[in-house]
Amino acid sequence: MQEKSKTIGEFKTHDKDTGSTDVQVALLTHRINSLSEHLQKNNKDNSSRRGLLMMVSQRRRLLNYLQKTDEARYKAITAKLKLRK
Repeated sequence: MQEKSKTIGEFKTHDKDTGSTDVQVALLTHRINSLSEHLQKNNKDNSSRRGLLMMVSQRRRLLNYLQKTDEARYKAITAKLKLRK
């Protein structure tokens, strides 16, 4: 819970922000990274693999929306999270 609050605090756009696109992408990235580590150890866990693929797809849709609406925020968040080169 502390890590989630820290992530929200780092990526929020205003004081009461908990669900903006930036925050959602950051939270999904954190969950994707932790689940990827889990799947490296437990490679037969297919239900978690399906969840991972759904999270990656959701993050991709959010990033596409952000790229269409605000290119500067898209570039900033991808650089901050090291998603694109």
